[in-house]
This record gives sequence, C-alpha cells and structure tokens, in this order.
Amino acid sequence: MDTVALWKRYQDWLYYHAGLGVYVDISRMSFDDAFVQQLAPRFEQAFKDMDELESGAIANPDEGRMVGHYWLRAPDLAPSEELKKDVTETLDAVEAFAKKIRSGEIKPPGGDRFTDVLSIGIGGSALGPQFVSKALASATPDVEIHFIDNTDPTGIDHTFEEIGDRLKSTLVLVVSKSGGTPETRNGMVEAKAAFEAAGLDFAKQAVAVTGKDSKLDNVAKSEGWVSTFPMFDWIGGRTSELSAVGLLPAALQGVDIRAMLAGAKEMDEATRVHDVKQNPAALLALAWYFAGNGQGEKDMVVLPYKDSLLLFSRYLQQLVMESLGKEKDLDGNTVYQGIAVYGNKGSTDQHAYVQQLREGVPNFFATLIEVLKDRDGSSVEVEPGVTSGDYLSGLLQGTRRALSENNRDSITITVPEVTPKMVGALIALYERAVSLYAFLVNINAYHQPGVEAGKQAAADVLELQNQVTAALSEAGSALSLDEIAGKIDAMDKVENIYKIVRHLNANGRGVKIEGDVSVPETLKVSAG
Repeated sequence: MDTVALWKRYQDWLYYHAGLGVYVDISRMSFDDAFVQQLAPRFEQAFKDMDELESGAIANPDEGRMVGHYWLRAPDLAPSEELKKDVTETLDAVEAFAKKIRSGEIKPPGGDRFTDVLSIGIGGSALGPQFVSKALASATPDVEIHFIDNTDPTGIDHTFEEIGDRLKSTLVLVVSKSGGTPETRNGMVEAKAAFEAAGLDFAKQAVAVTGKDSKLDNVAKSEGWVSTFPMFDWIGGRTSELSAVGLLPAALQGVDIRAMLAGAKEMDEATRVHDVKQNPAALLALAWYFAGNGQGEKDMVVLPYKDSLLLFSRYLQQLVMESLGKEKDLDGNTVYQGIAVYGNKGSTDQHAYVQQLREGVPNFFATLIEVLKDRDGSSVEVEPGVTSGDYLSGLLQGTRRALSENNRDSITITVPEVTPKMVGALIALYERAVSLYAFLVNINAYHQPGVEAGKQAAADVLELQNQVTAALSEAGSALSLDEIAGKIDAMDKVENIYKIVRHLNANGRGVKIEGDVSVPETLKVSAG
C-alpha cells in the first residue's frame, strides 16, 4: 500500500478521545472492510453481553459470582445499594487511612512515622500495585514501597536486606482474598519471623486486604492488626488494581487514586458505545481477533516507549493470558484459546528483538505505546534542534514504519502523559478489550481452572514430601528411590521423590544422599 493510501487508512481508522487525549490507531493491522463486516454480528452480541455483565449477571458459574470491577469507578452502576455502599465506604476508608499514615497520625510503635511499606501478595495482588508504583510514585517518595511477590527465600531475604533497620518503621500489607494463598501465607510467616528476630511486634505494623471472614481476616482481627480492608468476591485478582488491593498501596505512596478512578470511569464510558469504530476497546478486540485468526495464533508484543510504563506488559500478561487462556468455550467445546503477551520497553527492545520482529518468524503483532510529553520542564538538545525525547519519538515511528514495510502488523496507542488519570484509563481500556474479545470467541474470561489445577498439584507434592521424610525416619537405614516409593505406595511418583530428596539434601533438611545424583537409580537416601 502506498503512503497516500496508508495516510487515508490512518485517518479512517484513527480513534481519538478528546476528554482523555488518548489515540488508538489500528490502521497498520492489515484487515479489510469485508473482515469488519464479517465480525459485525459477533460484536453486536458482545456489546449486549457486556451490558449484561455490568448489570450484575453471574459471569463466573464456577463460583456463582458476578464480575463488577466496573462498579469500583462508578458505584452508581452497582446492582444494589449494598454493593454501592461497599465501594464508596472502602474508598473513603482507604483515603483516610493513607492520609493518617502519611501524616504520622498513625505511627509505628516507638517511632514518629512509617517510612516504608512492605506489600505481600502474588499475581493480581502484586502485578497491578507494582505497575502503578513504577508508573506514578515519586523518585524520592515519602513512603518507599517494597514487594514480596514470590515464595523464593533468597528474594525474600533480599527484600528484608533492602529495608534493613527501617523494619521498625515499615507498614506491612498482606493481600489475599481467601487468606489461604500459599505464596502470600509464606511471605506473611517470613515477615512475622523477621519482625520477631528484630524484637518487633508484627501485629502493630500489619494491615490485611482480604475477603470478609476469610482466614486472613480472622487472623488479623484476633491478633489485633492495625487495620483491615475488604476484597469483594465480585472482583478477580487480575482486575483488582482499582480496588483496595491497588488503591491502598498507591494512596500510601501519595498517588491520586481519585484521578485513577476518574480516568477508568471515563474510559469505561467510551467503551460502552455499540459502534466498533467509536469504541477503543472494540478496536483492540477487532485487531486481536484479526491478528490471531480468532484463535490466538500470534503473540502480542507490548512496547511502551516510556520508562515509567516498564511494567505495563508484565501487568498485561496476567490480565490477558489468565483471562483468555482457556481450553473450553462456553458451550463446552475444546478450543484452546489464548493470546501470549510479552514485552519490555522501547527503545531498549529495538536493540533486543526488533530485528526478529521485522525479519524473523511472523508469529506476533506489536502494540506500541507512545507518550507525547517528554518530561516536566525543558530538554537539552543532544543535536541541533533535537532532544532525547525527539529521538524516542523518532524511534517509535521508525519501528512502526519498519514493521509495516515488511508486512508486520502493529497497533499504536498514544497518551498525552503518564498521570494517575491516564494510568486508570489504560487499565480500563485493556480490561474492557479483554472482556469484549472473550465474548467474540465465546469463552469465560473470569474463571481460571488451570491456575487452581497448578495449586493442587503443588499441594500434592508437599504432601508427598511429608510422606517421604516420614518413611526415611522410620526406615533407620538408607533406601533406594524405588524402596521409598514402595513404602509409601507411590511407585508412579518416583521422579517427584527424586526431586524432593535432592532439594531437601541441598538445603541440609535432614536428608542424606549417597551415590551419583545424575544416575538416580544408584542413589541411596537416608535420614540425617
């Protein structure tokens, strides 16, 4: 297509939201008008399904619950006065609590004010808060935030080393809807141990964000924690950033959470329009469907050209992949749906993998995110008439052009600057795009049976570990792997047993291994 035709296509397909200053450009996706017409009936139904979802339809039959993250930024839309009250009261409580922490009205024992926040959570309880912190928190914050988002002992140690002596002035957030998430529970236990080792009272510096009457809620209340905030059963982890899960750590860092919610609300309103060309989320869903032939056949590469948006692609990985990665559709058919997401930032990635994107396997479509404002204040010229920001803009435009010239599809999203309002709008835009795409391909975006299966498998391994250590203690002599398996009636799990004893041995956990570990059948294992 020549440049004149491309320019016309750009104007035909460019979406602009005047209130937010957001542009969505899908003109470099190579669909034609016939494709758009073909999808029209699917979109008509998807828009109706979205309306029902927001009205309180049961969207997660596995758990019999509604999906209402939209109500967080527009409580008047909630289907009952009780839900509306829950949203508004929680928001007020988050703001009031954060203000008291930042002002020093609520203090750590023996201290003037809290200097740090340690947030313990995993998945949606960590990815959103991390993204928002990187995007919006001050470089020299009044309250510095740290995260334990895994059950890696070395990583946990590193976090406590970062905090150091400031543990005595650190507020701990423990975030888990059920209170039974193993990784979060482990982080809490590790934190309690660190506080005890430092002679500190964990409960006097701890806050729970959890479901009402959950295990964690009961622990927090029985131990007298500083405060608790609710997680609602109609909010999934990957759409929880604009609930207490994300708003509390953001507010503690001084982020304007009302502006985040306002941006999300305004974007939600734009994505309720029943017209694909006038609905930015529908445009994204259209582009995704075209790119992957409605089957996720191509990966989504996300390249934000702004350091503060570094973690956006990581945040989107969970939102998109956990929502859309499904084996069955709503009719019970095996469909193997999903869209893989990866990315880092521009222009760093131009030196990392744009070479492959332009000339290698065409198994992707790119999303370039442009931020118009370079910085607060003026910029020096790195060349006559050219600033660093000009280079960044040129590199983005150059990547878009280079991809297009080699028939590689791309989407470009442009925002005026990275502000709380704009971050809220971006979160809402992608939440809505995921929902619409899921309806287009007839899947449930709001359950995650694969995640639960992985958790159960992990629990099975830990139960097997208990059986192995008990068998070794009772044996009184060294056993082969097969002999261990025979004693606990687990001959089908010899490989797991091998990995268990290897791990315990490496950590001095009461297991001795004799023999060549690379030849498992020769090993003898004993307690000791």
